Amino acid sequence: MKRRSWKISAISMLVAAGAAMICLALPLAGITQDKTEYTGAEKILVPHKSWPCGMAEGIPVPEKGTPVFTANLKLDQVYDVGPTPYGQRNVYVIQGGTITGEKIHGSVMPGGLDFQLSFSNGGMEIEQIFVLRTEDGKYIYMRSPGTAVDRSDVRMAPVFEAPNASSYSWLNTGKYAGRRVVDLAAGTMKISVFDVSGVAVSPDSSNSVRVTKPADVRDQPWDYRKASAEEKQGDQLISENVTLGASQSVGDTGKTNRNIIPITGGTLTGRITGKVLAAGADYQNLANPPTIDARYLWQTDEGEVIIVRNGGSFGLLAPTFEVRVDSKYSYLDKGLYLSSNPGMGKGGVALTFYESSR
Repeated sequence: MKRRSWKISAISMLVAAGAAMICLALPLAGITQDKTEYTGAEKILVPHKSWPCGMAEGIPVPEKGTPVFTANLKLDQVYDVGPTPYGQRNVYVIQGGTITGEKIHGSVMPGGLDFQLSFSNGGMEIEQIFVLRTEDGKYIYMRSPGTAVDRSDVRMAPVFEAPNASSYSWLNTGKYAGRRVVDLAAGTMKISVFDVSGVAVSPDSSNSVRVTKPADVRDQPWDYRKASAEEKQGDQLISENVTLGASQSVGDTGKTNRNIIPITGGTLTGRITGKVLAAGADYQNLANPPTIDARYLWQTDEGEVIIVRNGGSFGLLAPTFEVRVDSKYSYLDKGLYLSSNPGMGKGGVALTFYESSR
């Protein structure tokens, strides 16, 4: 069965023609799935232990901190991946946007990813990976884990990697919290980020709400899989040719040396045939030893959308996948796989993925 993906302009027309249908699909703001009133927006939000967002003790009310910036983003694509082992997965692809703040102005680069998980109890987990470009031409890597008890109160804890030799190096050491608001009808996403370094967090039963997850979903990983030196390449899975955009170099951040290469498309052949979607990037860390962390999407000839992550050091690259549980490709959720090093491809790089054998 073909998965849904929409251009946002199409979404707007559909909403105008049938707003009632979207109201049925998305709970009203401030209302959980059981229709009880949500009262936690002004309380500490305690993440689930499996997705602590770097603030296991709790994400404070962001607005209690100092404003850093507001990002107004335009959505390009919304992909309904479907029910995966981790929950109901949707992926938002960012077309671009603007950032405004007292100490930072600029834009959000196209192709940014927002991975959203929704649970049957109304809770959510998200992960955003964006690249910011400042007015004076500096690139900043932003990775934001987030969570929610109710979709009207989605909070994130952004982590930034900014060039050390720039006027934005302060982003590398702060403590930040934010809110995310998605308007599908308008095709927009708004992110408000605050410095909460001075906000005290002491959750108790009266001043906090806690994220819970259904027992039948797996915990999603934060990092890429680390292949062991004993693993060997087995049967071939696919060959891919990935086309790439121009590099976006963050440079030395004190902890990393980030270089980002946008993924603009490509093709798949082998046991899976289809295309590489224009979204995501290879978020390389050129520090010693250099590693890659490619986050992107496949779409099969049948229309299935598969989330791909290929990471590790050269010679030990290990791809992992996320696909709907009722797909004929659901074996990808369970297997272990290895990747060749990137080689020269048409308009980018060529890679081959293999089953792992010990």
